[in-house]
Amino acid sequence: MLIPKRVKRRKQHRGRMTGAAHKGNIVAYGEYGLVAQECAWITSNQIEAARIAMTRFIKRGGQVWIDIFPHKPITKKPAETRMGSGKGSVEYWAAVVKPGRVMFEMAGIDEATAREAMRLAAHKLPVKCKFVKKADLEGGNDE
Repeated sequence: MLIPKRVKRRKQHRGRMTGAAHKGNIVAYGEYGLVAQECAWITSNQIEAARIAMTRFIKRGGQVWIDIFPHKPITKKPAETRMGSGKGSVEYWAAVVKPGRVMFEMAGIDEATAREAMRLAAHKLPVKCKFVKKADLEGGNDE
């Protein structure tokens, strides 16, 4: 599971997930990418589950890049606790994902295999996703 090594402040505000991704919206490293089409918090467990699904399918051939990292601490108060007495403790870490964000990249395998691996990974994630090729995003596709 991915978590930050150390953070300056342990707890954060929830924030708002509005608008499209302005950074991380191109396929930078690989040939194929998995792009989010909705806003969501993606937990470190979900990222890991998607990574395992992809790498298992491609049988250690090719290369996989994870382009999102869970920087956001999500807190939760214990069950049946009275209101007040401060903010809850950190329960898990999440990555804030906006529409257009490339979450995973892949290279070194054929397109059909990459498409199926990304499809399996997309089932592990709480957002609608789409498979893209590097050439598609470089062609001035404004979404």
